[in-house]
Amino acid sequence: MKLLVLAGSVAVFTMAVAANGQNGRLLVAQKGDRSLAIVDPAAGKVIADVAENGVTGHEVAASPDGKLAFVPIYGNSGVGKPGTDGRNIVVVDVATHKIVGNIAFDHGVRPHCPVFGPDGMLYVTTELDKSVTIIDPKTLKIVGAIPTGQEQSHMFTISHDGRRGYTANVGPGTVSVIDIKARKVLKIIPISGSTQRISISPDGKWVFTADQTKPQMAVIDTAAEAVTAWVPIDGLGYGSTVTPDGRYVLVAVPDANKVDVIDVGTMKMVQSVSVGADPQEVLITPDGKTAYVSCTGSSTVDAIDLGTWKVSRQIATGKGTDGLGWARGE
Repeated sequence: MKLLVLAGSVAVFTMAVAANGQNGRLLVAQKGDRSLAIVDPAAGKVIADVAENGVTGHEVAASPDGKLAFVPIYGNSGVGKPGTDGRNIVVVDVATHKIVGNIAFDHGVRPHCPVFGPDGMLYVTTELDKSVTIIDPKTLKIVGAIPTGQEQSHMFTISHDGRRGYTANVGPGTVSVIDIKARKVLKIIPISGSTQRISISPDGKWVFTADQTKPQMAVIDTAAEAVTAWVPIDGLGYGSTVTPDGRYVLVAVPDANKVDVIDVGTMKMVQSVSVGADPQEVLITPDGKTAYVSCTGSSTVDAIDLGTWKVSRQIATGKGTDGLGWARGE
């Protein structure tokens, strides 16, 4: 009976994915295995495991057409800690599961968070240079850089219109506001003694980052360029993302093994979902129906049904599951 129920659940999930046009691929950075997993979300399994030539990538982003995955090779260090200094970005063909390109820096920069802007350019945080590097993904050439004005600019997000960028600067505990076109810092916003990760609402009005000294999320009003609210959560937050309709912020809480849900309208936590051990990052599918959560401690990616706020399945992955990306299908 249990097997029948499970099979039925999988079938329903698979049909729902197909019906919603989610025939893309989920990309998973596996730090422990030093590889990129390519996941079929409908089948709920890893279909390819692409080795990164013995080095470690933490994050991943897919090209807008879904054909290529870009994996910055950060190195074996933690933020602000001794270790190797990554100096390249690996390019993977999603369909063939092969490395097809490499973007090299001329020195160690610890490249980390890749984000595609509305202009089609690839923006990547380059921590040791205190900058965000701009790359032309068609030529795989570095075409510019934007200073962040701070150490440890680890994660990055960009507004939907491509005018503003925001970096979470871990050790200084600040957020840099960047003018993308002018390639300059507009303001440094203090958050706390330490901050982690960053996300932005689809309308560009709010930026969210996790305080690493207290269990709370900082809410930045982008018009005021200042923190205007604090939202208590179940523990120290980590990766966060905002639903496509702008209603909710989902934030991973590693110590509590939960994903907390913040209502953007009230700026209050309204829901909490138990997930696998040590959740790191949250990615929401383009249709806004499913959130995927990388869980390092359980070596899984958990899928949350955003209609029921329940985990609909766990996908087994490799060691050190961390960064997530979505490569759209045809």
